Amino acid sequence: MIGIWARGLLRRRSARLTATAVGVAASVALLAGIGIFLASAQSSMTDRAVRSVVVDWQVQVQPPAAPGGVLDLVRATDGVRTAVPVGFAHSSGFSAAADDTTTTTGPGMVLGLPDGYRTDFAGALRTLTGTDSGVLLAQQTAANLHVTRGDTVEIGRAGLPSVQVVVDAVVDLPQANSLFQTIGAPPGAQPVAPPDNVILIDQGRWHTLFDPLAAARPDLVTTEIHAALDHLLPNHPASAYGAVTAAAHNLEARSAGTAQVGDNLGASLGAARSDAAYAQVLFLFLGLPAAVLAGLLTATVVATGQVRRRQEQSLLRARGASQSQLVRLAAVEAVVVGVGGSIVGLIAAALAGWATFGSLRFGATASGAAGWAAAAAATGMAVAAAAVLAPVWRDLRRMSVTAGRATVTAPTSPPWARFKVDIVLLAASGVLFWLTSRNGYQLVLAPEGVPTISVSYWAFAAPALLWAGAALLIWRLSDLILGRGRRIVGTALHPYAGSLSQTVANSVARQRRPLAQGIVLIGLALAFAFSTATFNATYRAQAEADAQLTNGADVTVTESPGNPVPPTAGTALSAVPGVRAVEPIQHRFAYIGADLQDLYGVNPSSISTVTTVRDSYFRGGTATDLMNRLRAQPDSILVSAETVNDFQLSPGDTVNLRLQDERTHQLVTVPFHYVGVVAEFPTAPKDSFFVANASYIAVQTGSDAVGAFLVDAGGRDTPAVAEGIRAVVGTSATVTDITTTRGEVGSSLTSVNLAGLTRIELGYGFVLAAAAGALVLALGLAERRRGFAIASALGGSARQLRSFVVAEAGVLIVGGLLAGSLTGWVLSQMLVTVLTGVFDPPPTSLTVPWTYLAAVGSTLVVVVVVVAATTSHLARRAPLTALREL
Repeated sequence: MIGIWARGLLRRRSARLTATAVGVAASVALLAGIGIFLASAQSSMTDRAVRSVVVDWQVQVQPPAAPGGVLDLVRATDGVRTAVPVGFAHSSGFSAAADDTTTTTGPGMVLGLPDGYRTDFAGALRTLTGTDSGVLLAQQTAANLHVTRGDTVEIGRAGLPSVQVVVDAVVDLPQANSLFQTIGAPPGAQPVAPPDNVILIDQGRWHTLFDPLAAARPDLVTTEIHAALDHLLPNHPASAYGAVTAAAHNLEARSAGTAQVGDNLGASLGAARSDAAYAQVLFLFLGLPAAVLAGLLTATVVATGQVRRRQEQSLLRARGASQSQLVRLAAVEAVVVGVGGSIVGLIAAALAGWATFGSLRFGATASGAAGWAAAAAATGMAVAAAAVLAPVWRDLRRMSVTAGRATVTAPTSPPWARFKVDIVLLAASGVLFWLTSRNGYQLVLAPEGVPTISVSYWAFAAPALLWAGAALLIWRLSDLILGRGRRIVGTALHPYAGSLSQTVANSVARQRRPLAQGIVLIGLALAFAFSTATFNATYRAQAEADAQLTNGADVTVTESPGNPVPPTAGTALSAVPGVRAVEPIQHRFAYIGADLQDLYGVNPSSISTVTTVRDSYFRGGTATDLMNRLRAQPDSILVSAETVNDFQLSPGDTVNLRLQDERTHQLVTVPFHYVGVVAEFPTAPKDSFFVANASYIAVQTGSDAVGAFLVDAGGRDTPAVAEGIRAVVGTSATVTDITTTRGEVGSSLTSVNLAGLTRIELGYGFVLAAAAGALVLALGLAERRRGFAIASALGGSARQLRSFVVAEAGVLIVGGLLAGSLTGWVLSQMLVTVLTGVFDPPPTSLTVPWTYLAAVGSTLVVVVVVVAATTSHLARRAPLTALREL
């Protein structure tokens, strides 16, 4: 019997089975596709975490152990590619004399680097001016002492005579936070900032200068073993983190207390591990609505034949079939569409993954890939069971044979409508949204200097409840308007249906339940397309804003300290092909009280022509307002929020900063007036800094020297423009471009390229919106072919029959577009608000891809119109011919 039933289904119901299997395949394919994307994203997170670290391990030698023994132990550790000793010595301070003036700094650090250190740990140092070896001064130290290559610096040694060295180069230390960490200290005990005063010398000279200090004051001299690993790690950040931290712990155990590991690579992978876990939830959450929609669409396809199915079941029961036999027959159909749809979905996902991500793996690990594929297939089987098997089981339990043979049944309100579950869900969504969004999530910086994301997982609950509540509310409103509001519907249909308008409205009212389901599906499909496209567009826009904020502009030319360059030097940069505009900005260091902070001098009239200056960067006024204040009142100054709080400043207060006067090389007091708060600014650090009028600073200090040139390349081919500028400036300045910076800033999560996932999700949104409109209308009308044939036989004209079709198509289009647009807009606002922690800086408004949304809406309208026109044409066929085919 089961075999006969299965063959009959394939022969007589092949179109409906295919449509059901396609719905199952869509759910499986999307979930499996997200798995492939996550595998690719997690692998990229691991690679990025590894690339972001220069010195993987900093192993501190614990006294009284000999550095040589610990060095041998580290080198013998599996996975260690290279290991070298580095000396750290505390200096009482540095000084430099020029023109009968001596400048002295506070305590500093002197590092002894072995030969080949820069080769073994590429990226640890960046030469700004001078040679790559010898006596190297950190950029901040050179600025503090006002020295450059060839100048003499005196190094203080506690209890010993100071020594003099000649500066060979000025360097930048990109990873100073981790380089000067306190190894073994808890996060709260780590230094707030790396030392301002640092000198690096070759190891031989370092031993000559500081071995006597080590003998007299061993607490001031330490040795670290810097190690680089071979990076043969698993793809998943969590697995890679486990491997690295286990190796570090093994080394400490084998050292018997003589070595303590500062695991920089483990810290970076730890942050990536957290981001990967969050990304799995985030991206699954963003894609899950599409999978649910595909399941609902599958259920709708099955439900359109519900009356026919009940009649067939009643006939079989009347002929002696038991309920268990009917359940088994339905189970056969569910297995056929479930297995077939799951196989097709997995194949489609693999092909899409290969084309989009270049990978066929459903997970970063073998077990993860198998688990994700199995979960996607199980979801497909669950969708098939819920759509095919569950309705049969429910009807057999609740309906008699006589009731099952009825073609018209009185509609009843579902239980959730009587208990107002939709209102409860929306209210809960609003409360959770208020609770989660008021806290304000943001990027936090670990002590090792690794950006990571701090966002509550409760942030996902509000959008999820909104999505579910909106679906139920759309159903309720559609049922209410099409039922009790049939007179309004009839009035709206009068221009087309004429005297038949109320009759058509009554027909629509009788069909309000399937039409309400169709409006829900179309509305949710459009809401998914709207919210996903808007979130992805905002995500890309903010990632670009973060990169531009960090780099400063498309290309930034940072001048070396101690090498004053006038603003007129920008003329040579303007001549480089691809450069549209060049804007100089000053970068000085200013004392407010005892604190030394960055001071940026800008031209308020033209700074916005080369870089983006957003309102979200400021408080106390818009970007335009505050730039106008700087221009109108040259002594105005914008102060960071941290400094405002520390010094209890109020608008209008006088802020006295001490700046170096280039004419006397002495610190002079320069008065400013505080007019607003600056939270972010191009090229500025994230903590404390000032922004002021460059002309006023130049007059007060006697110098208009430029700290950096911001170059606008129109966002095109920035690496090539950067290369052209490097050919002009040589080694006298550092040139960075936004393309390189884009891959370095932010957390592991914000660095993920959403392009592939965006194409998949937006493609699904496009197809689901069109499929929802087409299938709901086409299958609903197909089930009523008999009614159309009888109406035609009774003398109904083509125009009259077309009125019924057009009415239902219009209801679906208008209801779906209104419901989808409103739900999508609210959901987009909520997603971007509660996930503010993903964005740095946070967006001030949504980035809406109007072209895509217009294409989705237009496609929906065209598809529904085509289906309606086709149905109207078929309704004009000869009634007897149509009835014979049924």
